[in-house]
Amino acid sequence: MLFVAGAVAAEPRTAHRERASDPVYVAEVTRIFDGDTLWVRPAAGGRYRKLRIEGIDAPEICQAGGVASRDALERMVRGVPVTVEVRRHDKYGRALARLRVEGQDVAARLVSEGHAWSYRWQRNQGPYAREEGLARRERRGLFAEAEAEPPRQFRQRHGPCRQP
Repeated sequence: MLFVAGAVAAEPRTAHRERASDPVYVAEVTRIFDGDTLWVRPAAGGRYRKLRIEGIDAPEICQAGGVASRDALERMVRGVPVTVEVRRHDKYGRALARLRVEGQDVAARLVSEGHAWSYRWQRNQGPYAREEGLARRERRGLFAEAEAEPPRQFRQRHGPCRQP
């Protein structure tokens, strides 16, 4: 048993082939539903996967700013390899993931450009509070409007958007 473990440890890193079940993998974006939900296909093959970007809350597609948010995400990820880091799964079974394009955190960029809020939970301002604060001060995107309605409040008042 010890010999096998040593043999595996000695295997060169280049011999490891990425699998779609790995927590980190490279993928191609195939569909963008809104500013924080998309479908990818792992570069190593396998089935398509629905992801939600962890740490942000983008406007609903039928909400003011929703189409602009979706379009901003599309400009960032369409046609380029995306590194997906699955962090956990939500109650709907979607993978919550961090996305990177050329090493850049997609969620941080969406928030700093004013296309999403840092995801809040209770009194925690979320992982992108600094980026949101800057976007608010500079009145970027959603934050050009002083009364921009967070998606959670929008869903409570109007329910979910109808899917096309």
